[in-house]
Amino acid sequence: MKYSEAVEHKKESLKNADESVLKDYHILITPAKTDESQKHIEAFTANPEKFDDESCKKFCSNDDYEVVSFRKEKEGEN
Repeated sequence: MKYSEAVEHKKESLKNADESVLKDYHILITPAKTDESQKHIEAFTANPEKFDDESCKKFCSNDDYEVVSFRKEKEGEN
């Protein structure tokens, strides 16, 4: 999906998400290509505070995005 569609999808996902999901999971716009998504998520997890939704554009070569969720690491987990 295009970036603007991904933003709307993420907004809808956040609106419908259970409180425990919001607390325990990252909901992230990322490139649809697997290799680009992997690089984006690795960079994001290393320093989430430095990322916003538009950060994913630096990792994407074709304006094709998806919205993903993955568990946040707990303190002390690696």
